[in-house]
Amino acid sequence: MGETHHKFLEMSNVSVVNEMVSMIVAQRAYEFSSKAIQTSDNMLSTATNLKR
Repeated sequence: MGETHHKFLEMSNVSVVNEMVSMIVAQRAYEFSSKAIQTSDNMLSTATNLKR
């Protein structure tokens, strides 16, 4: 079993830098996907208007 020690600091098992980089990459991917959907929607709207 594990032990607990009084007045000792616990080491973090999370790398803050790696987590920040992952969050930025996810945000950029979301922005890219959002822009692609918006562009696709605009193209479809233009095609619909040309058909009229």
